[in-house]
Amino acid sequence: HVQLVESGGGSVQAGGSLRLSCVVSGYTFSSICMGWFRQHPGKEREGVATFDSDGTTSYADSVKGRFTISRDNSKNTLYLEMNSLKPEDTGTYFCAADSAVVPGEELQPDFSYWGQGTQVTVS
Repeated sequence: HVQLVESGGGSVQAGGSLRLSCVVSGYTFSSICMGWFRQHPGKEREGVATFDSDGTTSYADSVKGRFTISRDNSKNTLYLEMNSLKPEDTGTYFCAADSAVVPGEELQPDFSYWGQGTQVTVS
């Protein structure tokens, strides 16, 4: 049974920082594709940052240079370091995992497994 549990969301002022964490269980963490997605109220879920199976990262243009995705295989944990936060970064952030993703579609929300989401509010 695959479980993804996010934490680290909260409220922060513009320009501030947050770090999200996602602990994965029930999956061979080191070999899977993982990523962070977000959803604004009334909008579709969008990719923020992902790892593919060989560790290559992909970032949405809107977060490049501000957000960093990382993983600690020893802790089965995925991270998203978010700096220089903007009000438009507000949303529910989801962690996702899958055994593989289609090349070129790493930021598409087509992953098989999802966490429950954690809220990020930037004012």
